[in-house]
Amino acid sequence: MKELTDLLKKEKALTLTGFLGLVLGGLCQSYILLFGAQVGLEGDLAKAVSFNIALGIFLLTTAIIVSFANFSHKAKMIFRCFYIITALYSYGIETIQHFRGIDPRFTQVGSPLDGIFGLLFGLVSIAMIVFYVILAMQFFRKDSMKTERSRVILGVRYGMFSTMLAFAAGIWIITIQSRFIGESGNIIWLHGLGFHGLQLVPLIAWLLEKQSRFIGMRMIHLSGLSWSFFIILIALQTMLGRTIFEMSYIMIGTVIFFVISIGILAIVIYTVLKDRNIKTSISQNV
Repeated sequence: MKELTDLLKKEKALTLTGFLGLVLGGLCQSYILLFGAQVGLEGDLAKAVSFNIALGIFLLTTAIIVSFANFSHKAKMIFRCFYIITALYSYGIETIQHFRGIDPRFTQVGSPLDGIFGLLFGLVSIAMIVFYVILAMQFFRKDSMKTERSRVILGVRYGMFSTMLAFAAGIWIITIQSRFIGESGNIIWLHGLGFHGLQLVPLIAWLLEKQSRFIGMRMIHLSGLSWSFFIILIALQTMLGRTIFEMSYIMIGTVIFFVISIGILAIVIYTVLKDRNIKTSISQNV
């Protein structure tokens, strides 16, 4: 944990911006408990809660990952400043508009100015994707694996693939001006779950550095591929216009790949804890 804390401290501004999302999400949730989620014709504070918390976690993850990118000092500063500014705008528009009873993206009752803010929100989202693609490219350079942290780099690569699928889902939502497709498909699930690959697979890779039983890259490849297929199958189910809660052969496969991914995480955590207990026992005997 100390290493993760140190990495977050290196990106204090980005880290604080991430924590701001968690605080805003918590405040919105407190309001919901007192007064309910619905505000006006279009406002839904439950969406503000999920958005702020999700963006906050995403920024905290990014604050950790950006330290492993082969950015120059200037490039890292530009990336950091851009993401802080766009995140603050995103927090603001998502929270304020819902409190005003207006859909921050696709309002039907707001003023022309609200429509402009919504359009700008979409453009900001696309710009954030472009900048993140630039970040992702740093982990796919030929020399990126020539490091002692090659396991973490490989984990980030798989996480970035999942993240790109999540971004694609976001562009999909912007393009059709809705999160719904077909009879019961909801693109937001693909959009949200895709980002978690950026936490899961790099976390497994990082934990594998802390143990001695599993060597090489096999566990990372297995977890990365499992999570990738999990997201791809969710995308396929959504493209068919069907909810991910509708049982089908696709969703059976989705559940299997999800269980494999989480199972690998559980195994790795157990192995790390077991190694730590053995080392503690040895040191005490000595």
